[in-house]
Parts: sequence; C-alpha cells; structure tokens
Amino acid sequence: MQNSPKNILAIDVGGTNVKVLATGQKEAVKIPSGPKMTAKKMVREVRAATKDWNYSVISIGYPGPVVHGHPLSNPHNLGGGWVGFDFRKAFGRPVKLVNDAAMQALGIYKGGRMLFLGLGTGLGSAMIVDGILEPMEVAHLPYKKGRTYEDYAGIRGLERMGKKKWRRHVEAIAEQLKSAMEADYVVLGGGNAKLLKVVPPGCRLGDNASAFTGGFRLWDDSGEKSKWNKERGPLAILKTS
Repeated sequence: MQNSPKNILAIDVGGTNVKVLATGQKEAVKIPSGPKMTAKKMVREVRAATKDWNYSVISIGYPGPVVHGHPLSNPHNLGGGWVGFDFRKAFGRPVKLVNDAAMQALGIYKGGRMLFLGLGTGLGSAMIVDGILEPMEVAHLPYKKGRTYEDYAGIRGLERMGKKKWRRHVEAIAEQLKSAMEADYVVLGGGNAKLLKVVPPGCRLGDNASAFTGGFRLWDDSGEKSKWNKERGPLAILKTS
C-alpha cells in the first residue's frame, strides 16, 4: 500500500468481541464485548491491549449506521455512549470510522456487484457496485412473522431455531436480497458463516480477516485512488453518507 501510513490499527467492533490488529502484528487480539461495552470502555480496553504496539492512525468498523465518519445511533447489541463520542481525542490519533460490514466488504471485494452479509451477533450488510461501496441497514427490516432479517439470520435466530432451520433461512435471505439488489454474487462473512454446511447458490464465504484488510485499505492513498470519488470518503471506493 504505497503512500499509506506505516502503522495502522484496525478495530472491528462486534457484539461478542472487539477484535484488533495493527500493521506488523501477526495475530489479532480479541476483547469480549456485549451489552456493557460502551464507547469509553472500548477505547480504554483497546488502548490497554495494544499498549506495546506501534501505530499512528486508526480504523474502526462500527456495528451500526455511520454518517460522515460518526455513529448515527448506538449499537443494538452493545452499551451506550457511542453517538457524539470523540474517538480521535480518546485515542490521541487520527481515526476513520465506518460501518463494520462496510469495512469487511471493502477488504474482500474483487469486482462487479457484490452484496456482503455479515452473520454475527446481528446481521451486517453492505454492497459494492463497480467500486463504490454503500453501507446498508437491512438487518432491522421486516422479514417474516413480524420479525426482522436479523431475528432470523443473527445469533437470536440461530439460538431460537437451531442450526438446521437457521441455515435454511440464511439461504433464503441471501437469495431474496441478491435478487432485490441485483447482485452478481453474495459474500457471507461474520463469525457464524463457518456454521454453514453448504454454501448457498450464488454465494461464497468470506474471511473475518478481511475486516482488517478493509481497515488498512481505509488509509490507502495509492494510485488506485484515481478510480474513486474523493468526495465520498477516505477512499473513493467508500461512500459513508
């Protein structure tokens, strides 16, 4: 990544764990999260876990809607205090914050019209069309029997229905959204994607490490930038508003 900052800390904020990795580090660190994980606590624990790491800038993948680099609402599966929080001041370094599904999609995109669905505590979603990334919030739209897409494809659906029925609904949701979004293909990522016995038609599995790749790409100022719209975010590929 020519012309990128030498040391980047990528933070993938999830409902079960906060995962962090920096340039030059071989293994990511996991920090348990959950309903008591506030923005302030996340920063404190990440700083403690990475106190011996060398990094100059930070990327954060946030599990919720983001506008102009700021959380629009608090996460459904975490504690509060995220909206209006000054991450740059708290970390003492420049920060770029995007939707977590968008960050993972950015790390795995290989062209065309790609729909990304993150099967984790919730249901992350993003779409990239010919290099322009658009974070989406389909998780809380109605899907079936008064419940949302997330109620079926997220951890609550897995626990309520069991793996067999959960897999069937993941396949149905992927097919439905692929058709609705006119996607060329669907990438299924997130921690629970590994529970799928068979990859649904038109889909492929993602790698959770792609969230870190996406986090590093947020600071990429290489020649690829000529393909992107500079007004849409830190990468021309990234649209955050």
